[in-house]
Amino acid sequence: MKKIGFLCMMCLLAACGEQRVAIYHNGKADDSTCDAVDFSRDMGKKGKAKIIKKITFDPGQYDFYPDFANEKYMFVSNNDEGLKRIVFLWDELSDVEFDGNGATFIFHGFLNPFVLNRCKNITFRNFNIDWKRTFHSEGKILDVNEEYLDVRFSEEYPYKIIQGMLVFTGFPSKTTDKGPRAIQTTLNREENEIYPVRGMLEFDAGKRETAFQAWDYGISALGTVPALALGDRKVRIFRKGVKATVGNMMVFGACNRNIPAFSLSDCENIRFENIHIYHCGGMGVIGQRCRDIELHHCKITPSPGKDRIVSIPADATHFVNCSGRIVLNECLFENQMDDATNIHGIYVQIIDKRIVSDQDVIDVRLIHNQQFGFDFIKPGMELEFVDGMSMNTYHVNKVKNVQRINKEITRVTLESKLSEDVKIGDAVCDASIAPEIIISNCFIGKNRARGILLNSRGKTIVEGNTFHTPGAAILLEGDARYWFEQAGVRDLQIRNNVFDNCNYGVWGWACIETRPGIDASKRAENRYNKNIVIENNTFKIFDNRILNFYSTDGLIFRNNKIELSTDYLPQNQDKPHFVVEHCDNVDIEGFHENREVKQ
Repeated sequence: MKKIGFLCMMCLLAACGEQRVAIYHNGKADDSTCDAVDFSRDMGKKGKAKIIKKITFDPGQYDFYPDFANEKYMFVSNNDEGLKRIVFLWDELSDVEFDGNGATFIFHGFLNPFVLNRCKNITFRNFNIDWKRTFHSEGKILDVNEEYLDVRFSEEYPYKIIQGMLVFTGFPSKTTDKGPRAIQTTLNREENEIYPVRGMLEFDAGKRETAFQAWDYGISALGTVPALALGDRKVRIFRKGVKATVGNMMVFGACNRNIPAFSLSDCENIRFENIHIYHCGGMGVIGQRCRDIELHHCKITPSPGKDRIVSIPADATHFVNCSGRIVLNECLFENQMDDATNIHGIYVQIIDKRIVSDQDVIDVRLIHNQQFGFDFIKPGMELEFVDGMSMNTYHVNKVKNVQRINKEITRVTLESKLSEDVKIGDAVCDASIAPEIIISNCFIGKNRARGILLNSRGKTIVEGNTFHTPGAAILLEGDARYWFEQAGVRDLQIRNNVFDNCNYGVWGWACIETRPGIDASKRAENRYNKNIVIENNTFKIFDNRILNFYSTDGLIFRNNKIELSTDYLPQNQDKPHFVVEHCDNVDIEGFHENREVKQ
C-alpha cells in the first residue's frame, strides 16, 4: 500500500486565465514534504481567498490519517453530533472544481472526509472514497441454534474477546522506520480503536442482499456481544432466538453515524459527478439547509475487488430543509444499511407559549436526538403550526426574533397574535420547504429498509429507475411524534420505472405506500399527500401488495404492467393489490375488482 506524500504546485493556465492546484502522488513512504491534512487546510484558506479554482489529482491511491486533521464540533441532521476530525473542511468557498482523475482516497480511523459550510458553486468529480477498516463487520454463518450462532470473520474485520465479550477493533499494530510521523502514530494506535455495533442483520451470500424476510437483532447499548472464541477466527455469538441460514453472512451494523462522506450545510449549487463511495461511517451525502444539489453517475456500492457485502451503514443520500433542485441521475445505490434517499423538512415541538411585552412567544424543542443543534428558524420566516395528532396545518405566523437557548430549545418571538388553537405538544415547521426533485435512471436496491422517502411539496419526478428493495420502494412519510420529519407531497409523478420483486424483507406494506404519522383516529380528517400519478411502470411481484395509501387527495394509477414472479416465496396472497383508506379522487385503472377501499 502506498503511503501518502504530496508535492503541491501552483501554476497559471495562461490560455484561460484559470488558476489551479495540481497534486502529484509520488508514492514514497519516506517523503514528508507535505502532510495530507496540512495541504487540505492550506487549500481551504486559498479557496476562500479565491486563489484556487481547480484542484486535480494524479491517478493512484491516497491514504488519509486523523493525527493532524482539522477538528470541529458538529451537528449533522439525522447523523450523530460530536467533535470530529476532518480532512477537507471548507468554509465559504465558491467556484471550485475538485477533480480526482480516478484517484482512490483511503481513510483510516474516525476521520470525516469532506465538510462544507456556506459554500457555493462546487463540483466534485472522478474519485473513489473507501476506508481501510469498515465501521461495520461481517461474518460467515457456520452454525445456528436456539442459544447461539457461530460465525467466522475474515482478517478484514479484526476483533478481540475481552471478558467474554466480542469487541471489534482496528487492525493490529505495525512498526515502520519510514514514513511521516503521522502515519507511524496512527498505525501504532489503530488496534486500540473500538468499532461498536448495535445490531445484527443476515444477508444472502448468493444474492448479496438482505436475506429473505430477515429481521434485525438488537445488541446492547454498550455495543458489545457475549461471545466465545473457537479458534481459526471462529466466534460463538450468544444470542437466543436468532434465525439464520448457514452459509449466509451476518452483518454487525455500526453503532453510530459519526462520519458521513460528504456533510453539506447552508451550501448552494453543489454537484457530484462520477463519485464512488465504497464506505464511510454515516450517510454518503447529507445536505442540510442547502439549495441545488445534484448527483450524476455516482455510485454507493461495496468496494470492488473486496468481499464486502455492505457498502455504507446509513442512507446513501439525505436532504433536510433543502430548496431549489435535488437531482439524482443515473446513480447506483445498493447494499447500504438504510434508504437510498430521504428528503424532508424538520418539525419542532411547542413546549411553551406566553405573551412577553405584548408579543407572542413560543419555546420549541428539537425532539429526536439526531436533530439536536439543527437551526432553521430565522427572522422573517413563515411558520406553519401543525396539530401533533392529525398533522393538520391550522395556523401560519411570521417570525420576528429568534433566540437559541441550547442545542434543543429555541425561543421564537412572532409578528402576529397566536391562534387560540395553538397548544403545547403541537409542532411548527418552515412553510417554504418545497425543493423540486428529479430521480431518474437509477438502480436502487439490495439494501436494508426502503428505497426512497419523498416528502417535498415541490414538483417531484421519479422516472426510469429500477427498484429492488426489501421494503417499500417509495415511501411518503412524515410525523410530529417520533422522527419529526416534515413531509406531504403536492405533485408527484412516478413513471416508467421497474419495481423488481420489492418487499422481500420486512420494511414495508407495499411497493409504494404512504405512512404519515397521523393517529388512526384522525386519518379521516386529513389529506396529507396530494396529486400523485403512477403510470407506465412495470411491477414484477411475488407479493400481492402494490399500493397502500391513506389520507391522500388525488391518486391516479394507470397504464401500469403487473407481472407475477416466482423468484421468491409467495407472500400475502390473501391481501389485495391496493389498499386505499380515507382518500379522495382515486382512479385505479383496470383493477377495481382487486381493491380494498375504506373511505
